[in-house]
Amino acid sequence: MFAARLAEVQDAVQAALDAAIGALPPGQPAEAMAYAAQGGKRLRAFLVLEGARLHGLPDDRAMPAAAAVEALHAYSLVHDDLPCMDDDDLRRGLPTVHRRWDEATAVLAGDALQTLAFELCCDPALGPAERRVDLAAALARASGAAGMVRGQALDIAAETAARPLTLDEIVELQAGKTGALIGFAAEAGAILAGADRGPLARYARALGLAFQIADDILDVAGDAGKAGKRLGKDAEAGKATFVSLLGLEGARARAAALADEACDALGPYGDAAACLRQAARFVISREA
Repeated sequence: MFAARLAEVQDAVQAALDAAIGALPPGQPAEAMAYAAQGGKRLRAFLVLEGARLHGLPDDRAMPAAAAVEALHAYSLVHDDLPCMDDDDLRRGLPTVHRRWDEATAVLAGDALQTLAFELCCDPALGPAERRVDLAAALARASGAAGMVRGQALDIAAETAARPLTLDEIVELQAGKTGALIGFAAEAGAILAGADRGPLARYARALGLAFQIADDILDVAGDAGKAGKRLGKDAEAGKATFVSLLGLEGARARAAALADEACDALGPYGDAAACLRQAARFVISREA
């Protein structure tokens, strides 16, 4: 059920992003935006659409929000890959945007993907204006200086810190860098429905941390060909990670416990949340 639904979401969200970017004036940065927005797991979009389903909203009512979070995520990857950040040459098995073009194009494409995300949050298909305002505000909080950007800043600062981060500090860092956007995605359906976000917020907190622990595990024990990016970067940089602090088996056990916690948070939704529970299991068993 989960695999089929995720594949369905991947196709639908790619079509939505292609349409939104295709409506822009031709040339750069639209070409680079389209390049950066292709592929990926689309887990964040899946969370948006499944959260909306739990609240009686069909995919077409939530699709702009699903495309928005993926546009925002694509921007973050383009900028994270820049030489002034992580300095990566490969993303999703392809040259990074600054390698395919140049740094200026990558910066502008990332900027444009970010602003496109907020334009998509204003789409009338999402419902009443007050719901769209709530959605855009939630995305701003998740992606800005209190969320994803803060997490990235903490990550950069850790590279030159006098000591490795503690486990609590890594959890705080990842709650911003990875968890905040996952949290927005999971709560978006409840926001659009004007419903209680609590259960999905608790689900997302556990899921986001499990996702990052799985990333740390992949960085040590993954297959670069399947991951589509360079692995082993954290060890090369001497950075503290969940694996370096907990050990490989300890990290796997922590991720499994968090997946259980995420599933338990969905109790109020009963069997309707089965696909979201499967997503939690996918997050800790993925190979990319």
